[in-house]
Amino acid sequence: MSDWLNILQDPNVQWILFGCMLLGLSSGVIGSFAYLRKQSLMGDALSHAALPGVCIAFMLSGSKSIALFLVGAAAAGLAATFGIGYITRHTRIKQDSALAIVLTVFFGLGIVLLTQIQHSGNGNQSGLDKFLFGQAASMLLSDVRIMAVISLFLIGVCTLLFKEFKLLSFDPGFARGIGYPVAFMDQLIMFLIVVAVVVGIQAVGVVLMAALLITPAVSARYWTEKLGLMVVLAGAFGALSGLVGTFISANGNNLPTGPLTVLVATSLFVVSVVAAPRRGVLSKLLLRAYVRNKLRGEQEKSVLQAERKETTV
Repeated sequence: MSDWLNILQDPNVQWILFGCMLLGLSSGVIGSFAYLRKQSLMGDALSHAALPGVCIAFMLSGSKSIALFLVGAAAAGLAATFGIGYITRHTRIKQDSALAIVLTVFFGLGIVLLTQIQHSGNGNQSGLDKFLFGQAASMLLSDVRIMAVISLFLIGVCTLLFKEFKLLSFDPGFARGIGYPVAFMDQLIMFLIVVAVVVGIQAVGVVLMAALLITPAVSARYWTEKLGLMVVLAGAFGALSGLVGTFISANGNNLPTGPLTVLVATSLFVVSVVAAPRRGVLSKLLLRAYVRNKLRGEQEKSVLQAERKETTV
């Protein structure tokens, strides 16, 4: 217990812990709407698309500034969003194929740019490849402040527009019929996903960010049928994943925080699949056993009644 307290007293661990918790919270909240709108792969595509934006921002500035990286990643993510929308609307290609095309093209471009930077002889490029898998330990207090502001912005927008996002997720046709700007709201959700991806790439990386967006939302779906409670649970699961992942990483040697956070989120998903009260595997097995025993008892009762009638006759 004293070891945990000593770890918590480290200022570096404190702000990394705070940043990862806020990242998990905001990712779970916005990821709930992406999951309900059947756009789980959108986070994966946008996270991979952020890599060339990071590389271009570094090539133009020559310095590793998290603010510039965020701008570059956001610009690349928005370009990928419009690319997916354009392909879907103006061709016969479906959205899943458009996602695959954009994901591979942008990520391939990012790998080419990253390789070019690493062979350019620029001494400032050291550690740039950490954006692939994340390196939360490299975050500074200023980075955490940026993450905190953006995370609170994401949560605030989702709270203010909860009813609109709810209607858009379940019945976009009705939302369009009553005059809601469905196209604008759809792009707004895409933009929020881009922002969530951009703010998380330093901690989790472009490869694993999609898991942190979707896994808490899927886990929360097993525990409730109400959207409001699902969003709250998804945020709580994401924050808990960031908390436990950071603790395990700080207590171990050479354990990466981002992948551990994703593994904790996956563990919560497994627990939800097994132990959720109504949709979990265990509850379904217990319900089947109860129905089977009840049916067997009714059959035995009917057999006894039939035997009694025969003996009476």
